Amino acid sequence: MLSLGFGPILGLTELQAVAAVQTPAATPAARQIGTVKSVSGSILTLADAAGQTYTVTVVETARVLQLAPGSTDLKSAQVIALTDIAVGDRVLVVGKLGDTPDTFTAGRVILMKSGDIAQKHAAEEEDWQKRGSGGLVSAVDPMTGLVTITARSKKIAIQTSAATSFRRYAGDSVKFEAAQKSTLAEIQPGDQLRVRGDKSEDGATIKAEEIVSGSFRNLAGTIATIDATGTSFTLKDLATKKTYTVAVTENSNVHAIPAEMATRFAARAKGQGGQGGQAAPGASGAGVAGAHPAGAPAGSEGAGGPAAGHGAGMDLSQMVSRLPSIALKDLKAGEAVMVVASQPQAGGTLTAITLLSGVEPILAATPSGSAAMTLSPWSVGGPAEAAAQ
Repeated sequence: MLSLGFGPILGLTELQAVAAVQTPAATPAARQIGTVKSVSGSILTLADAAGQTYTVTVVETARVLQLAPGSTDLKSAQVIALTDIAVGDRVLVVGKLGDTPDTFTAGRVILMKSGDIAQKHAAEEEDWQKRGSGGLVSAVDPMTGLVTITARSKKIAIQTSAATSFRRYAGDSVKFEAAQKSTLAEIQPGDQLRVRGDKSEDGATIKAEEIVSGSFRNLAGTIATIDATGTSFTLKDLATKKTYTVAVTENSNVHAIPAEMATRFAARAKGQGGQGGQAAPGASGAGVAGAHPAGAPAGSEGAGGPAAGHGAGMDLSQMVSRLPSIALKDLKAGEAVMVVASQPQAGGTLTAITLLSGVEPILAATPSGSAAMTLSPWSVGGPAEAAAQ
């Protein structure tokens, strides 16, 4: 999915913080965090972020505590009964591993109710919509903590501090719950970045409270070959003239854009004279100026929705998740595609995050290979998608 809501990460991040602080190093105990899939008496079934399930036996003397989302201090927790735990809640269980890797005995259970998480999720999304911006990183100054991004050819200065929270995507994952705690040092020119914080009146400066970044490749060209297994293909990129091998996994989003819609986007691209497609300095093959992660509200800096007047790239990225889904086997050599992919892994193979077919009119409108529209691979809250409806 392109939309990466905050629901999962809210519960996991705070419970992870509790686990780190509340379990002394001198008395290590096994811990497991997950979502409750079933409750039967004193037996809980949990699923972690990777989908692995665990059977948890809660001992009779176990302490069961409820923690509010946003809190990482057990002093604020409320003592509850095991029967207060319901399917969908997020829990941290502390105890010891069972006889098999998927069994666990818990002497303490820390709970965050799914309803409370959903409520905070909604509040976070609203705040990202109001105070969120995004763009392509053009410069990073580690001495001053200043990050400069380009959003629709406008420069925005992001002021970071010791209080700024950094998260970063890695590999081929664009799931928000898989984003890892990061630092300013990991942000590089060419990265796509989303920031939440207070903006100056002219929108040229933002005091960052939270930053989410990632490094992705944006490719556009024709499929040269498709592997017989239907799990990878080769693509000659129009911008770099290089041929890449791209793997398609079960987590890849593969969509087809209807011909009429593609024609409309192509006409808009021609009307812009290709202004949105100039490659950012030092970011050849990594993105284009004006490319930005989905999640900014239409009309805000870095959003480029219809209200912005010239944000064709954002319009396209907003709509991708609503386009018909297809499989790689539905495509054939010679078809034009646009791809958002991970950075090369071992062996130089890229992994497709988003693959869009039916883009011949769009690429024809930008024959130089610098497409005026870039598919945005991830979102941090979903308001942009709602705005696209």
